[in-house]
Amino acid sequence: MQRFAERRLLDIASAASLKTYVSEWENGHRTVSDRYAAILRPLLGVTDAELRGEVESPPPQADGYGDLLSRIDLAGSLSESMVQSFYDQTELLRTMDRQMGATGLIDQMNGHLAAMEDALTFAVLPGTRRPIATALAGASTLAAWQALDAGAVERAWRRYELARKAAQDAESPLYLAHAMGEQAYVLADAGRPQLAVQLVRSAQQTQPERQSPRLRAWLAAAEAELCAAAGAGMESDARAAMDRATALLPDDGEARDPDMLSIFLNTGHLARWRGNVLAKLGDGSAMEELYTSLNSADPSFVRARSGLHCDLTQAHLARGELDDARTHLQQARLLANRTGSVRYRRRVELLTGRL
Repeated sequence: MQRFAERRLLDIASAASLKTYVSEWENGHRTVSDRYAAILRPLLGVTDAELRGEVESPPPQADGYGDLLSRIDLAGSLSESMVQSFYDQTELLRTMDRQMGATGLIDQMNGHLAAMEDALTFAVLPGTRRPIATALAGASTLAAWQALDAGAVERAWRRYELARKAAQDAESPLYLAHAMGEQAYVLADAGRPQLAVQLVRSAQQTQPERQSPRLRAWLAAAEAELCAAAGAGMESDARAAMDRATALLPDDGEARDPDMLSIFLNTGHLARWRGNVLAKLGDGSAMEELYTSLNSADPSFVRARSGLHCDLTQAHLARGELDDARTHLQQARLLANRTGSVRYRRRVELLTGRL
């Protein structure tokens, strides 16, 4: 809290007083004031209701028919430029997230989702609802991944459910399949790897004829990673899924699909993913893939680099190269702390226990 306040030139209590405050907050003997709540929310990556132990309140209901019709008219008059502004805001938050981490974006993301949910709630006709719902589906998967990275597991799950419902409203099998594929990671992290594999496979069967090649490649790579993490004789499944991802990925030099902006995947990204899978399988050939990825990685993907260093740690451990493993683990820890990634901090601690 002190470091946070110093960076932002905020005046807060002394260290001794803060320790007392924290104890009293935890024991319910002191209410968290708005002043300190504004500091704790971004530090912990939680909403105001989560911080205070409150239940989220439902959105206020329209007061009378006049107000209702006014909001319906407003939603119906949303122009293409307004919907584009939703996409632009999501893109900005996505860029900030991958460079700085998710914990400091909780308030902005909640406000962004609330604005789109409100617009969708009062949009009546399918032609009006579809573009708003598509924008909401993409933003919700980003919000869910941010919550998972911050360790807010239940919020992550609910955000994925929101994304799936929005994708269905948008009649978009692409966003629906993507939301299901990412949601599988919640199950894997929670200790249900077999169920995670089943979910990502179900995602691949969600109107596959309407899925883009890049999305199909992404889902296959996700299946490969989840199979590798599941262990229990799924090594051949992991390798087969990764081969399928390699075959499916378009060799067009692009990283994003114009109809699926939520996904970043080109040959470089897939090489890093392949290295991750091979490292999880204990395959010595992971090393070459991972070092190639490290040397060519986009520097703006700060959190992803933490994962890459974790993979290299795991690969060196498999070969008994402890000094190299420690070097990469230190880098992974620094980047995980820099982005506030609870998910990668957990992985760093697990790897630390193996050294």
